[in-house]
Amino acid sequence: MAKNILICDDAAFMRMMIKDILSKNGYNVAGEAENGAKAVEKYNELKPDLVLMDITMPEMDGIQALKAIKGSDPAALVIMCSAMGQQAMVIEAIQAGAKDFIVKPFQAERVLEAVKKVVG
Repeated sequence: MAKNILICDDAAFMRMMIKDILSKNGYNVAGEAENGAKAVEKYNELKPDLVLMDITMPEMDGIQALKAIKGSDPAALVIMCSAMGQQAMVIEAIQAGAKDFIVKPFQAERVLEAVKKVVG
């Protein structure tokens, strides 16, 4: 069965790019969220196998959303996405329970490698 993935990024074109990479490789995009608050809401509603979460977003950032998701579901699998130079935030995200992180701009191979590593 295809893995269900929730994509969280405030940039619509980023969500579209990730969705494209995942769909072409047999993954199912269960939903999309444009900010951290929506991500938490969608996670609880959809219970996806994996979340791809941007760090820098309006309303609630990716790290706050990660903590909220892990708070309601400690087994949640989350991969963070960040721009170059956000090392401190990446470390904080890993400490908060993120399984991996992908650096923007994305390389399709790197996205797939991270997803495979986390959900197979």
